[in-house]
Amino acid sequence: MSHAAPAPILLTQRRIWIIFSALIAGMFLASLDQTIVSTALPTIVGELGGVEHQVWITTAYLLATTIVLPIYGKFGDVLGRRRLFITAIALFTLASVGCAFASSFWMFVVFRALQGLGGGGLMILSQAIIADIVPANERGKYLGPLGGIFGLSAVAGPLLGGFFVDHLTWQWAFYINIPIGIAALIIAVFALKLPNKKATKPIDILGVLFLSLATTCLIFFTDFGGDNAHGWDAIETWAWGAGMVLAIIAFIAAEARAKDPIIPLSLFRNPIFINATAIGLAIGIAMFAAIGFVPTFLQMSTGTSAAVSGLLLLPMIVGLMGTSITSGLLITKTGRYRIYPIAGTVVTAISLVMMTMLTASTPIWLICFYLFLLGAGLGLILQVIVLVAQNSVPAAQIGTATSTNNYFREVGAALGTAVFGTIFTTRLTENLTTVFTNAGATASQAADATSTINPQALNDLPAAVREGIVTAYADALAPVFWYLVPFIAIAFVLSLFLKQIPLSEQAGLVARGEAIGGEDAERLDAEHRATTSTPDRASTGKNPRSSTSSQ
Repeated sequence: MSHAAPAPILLTQRRIWIIFSALIAGMFLASLDQTIVSTALPTIVGELGGVEHQVWITTAYLLATTIVLPIYGKFGDVLGRRRLFITAIALFTLASVGCAFASSFWMFVVFRALQGLGGGGLMILSQAIIADIVPANERGKYLGPLGGIFGLSAVAGPLLGGFFVDHLTWQWAFYINIPIGIAALIIAVFALKLPNKKATKPIDILGVLFLSLATTCLIFFTDFGGDNAHGWDAIETWAWGAGMVLAIIAFIAAEARAKDPIIPLSLFRNPIFINATAIGLAIGIAMFAAIGFVPTFLQMSTGTSAAVSGLLLLPMIVGLMGTSITSGLLITKTGRYRIYPIAGTVVTAISLVMMTMLTASTPIWLICFYLFLLGAGLGLILQVIVLVAQNSVPAAQIGTATSTNNYFREVGAALGTAVFGTIFTTRLTENLTTVFTNAGATASQAADATSTINPQALNDLPAAVREGIVTAYADALAPVFWYLVPFIAIAFVLSLFLKQIPLSEQAGLVARGEAIGGEDAERLDAEHRATTSTPDRASTGKNPRSSTSSQ
C-alpha cells in the first residue's frame, strides 16, 4: 500500500520569521562559545592542569567543527535539516554541561570536541535553512543579520568570559550555554517546521572517512608547523602533510565512484561556485590571520586585559555588521551582487596596507579606524559569497554548496593562522630576546622572560623595557600584513571574474516541491484560517494533519 506524499508546507512570511528566530538562537549559541572561551582559557588550563597541552583545547574544537561541515551539509540535503539542527543544539548544550563539570584536562578536551560537532552543524544548517525558506533574490536581508550575530558574539564573548573569570568561575563560560541552548532547543522544536526526508541512495561512507582523514591531517600539519616544538622543517610535520595529500587523492577517487558523493565533483565544474569558494579560501587565509594577531598587539600596547581588549575590536564589528546588513538589503533591492566582493577586497586590502604602518606609538583611535575598515571590507564579502555559491547550484544541492564553501574558508583559516602565526612568533621571539638582553638579562633569563610575558606583568617593568616590548610586538606584527595583501589581491582578481547571473526567485523548499511560497502560501493560509479554529497549521486546508507529519 503506497503512502501519499505529505502535503507541502506553507512558507508564509510569518512562518519564515518564526523559523528565522530559531536560526538566530542557534547561531548565537555556537558563535558566542567560540569567543567566550578565549579569555577563560589560561584559567581553565591552570586549574585543570595541562598548560603544555593547551593547544589541544583549540585544536579539538576546530578539528571537530571543520570535519562535520560537509557532513551536515550533505546529510541536510538528503535527510532534511530539522532533526539535524535539533540534534546539533542538543549535542552542543550537553557538551557544554560536560565542559562545566570536567574534572580533568583531557575530559575537558573531549567535551570541547563534542561541542565542535554540534557547533559546526549550527553554523552550516542555519545558512542552508535560510536558503530553503527564502528565495535567493530576498536572501541577502536575512544573511546579513546572521553574519551580524558573529560580530556581536566576537565582542560579547571575550567580555563575558573575562567577567566570569574575574567575578565568578570559569565554569560560567559554559553554564551560560545551558539556558541559551534550552531556549534555542524549545524554539527549534516548535518553530522549525521543515520536512523530514529519507535517503534514496547509499550514504557515502568512504567519502566521509577520507574527507575526515584529510581534514585531520591538515589541522595537525598546520598545528605542528606553527608550533615551536616541531616547526615547518620537522619530519613529523611533513608526515601529516603527506597523509593529507594521500587522503585527498583517496577522497577524489571515492567521490568519483560514489552514487551520492558527500561533495559531488560536479561542483568543481561549476565556474561560479569555484570562483565564490576560491574567494572564500583566499579571504579565510588573510582574515583569520589578521583578526587573530591584532588583539594580542592591542593587549600589549595598551596593557589591558583580554576582556577589555575585546572592546577595542568593536569598531571592526561595527564595520562588519554595517556593510553585511547594508549589502544584503541592496542585493535584495537590486538583484546584483558582483560589485560587493570587488569593493570589499579593495577596502580590506587598504586596511591591511594601513596596518603595515603600525608602530608602538600609533594612537588607539587610528588602530580602531584600521579595524573598522577591515570589518567593513569583510562584511561586503563573507555573506555575499555564500549567497552566490547557493544560487549557483540546483535546489537539491543547497546544503552541500553552503558547507563546501564554508569548509574551504575554514581550510584557509587554518593555513593562514599557522603559517603567518609562525612568521609573527619567530620575529617576536627574536625582538623580545633582544629587548631583554639589551636590558642586561642573560640569554636564559631573556628566554624565560619572553615565554612568560603578559599584559599585566608589563606594567611592573621599567618604562624603557616596557616601551621596548611594545615596539617588539609592533615590529613583529606590522610586516605580517604585507604577506596577507597578496591573498586579498587574489580574491580581488577572482571577484572581477565573478559572473553576475539572475538570483533565483524560488526558495529551496519551493523549488524541490516540498513547500508553497509567496502569495499562494499567504492565500492558502488565509483560507485555512477561515475554515479552522486551529491557527497556522502548515497545510493546504484539505487535511490539517497531513503536513505536520512531514515536520
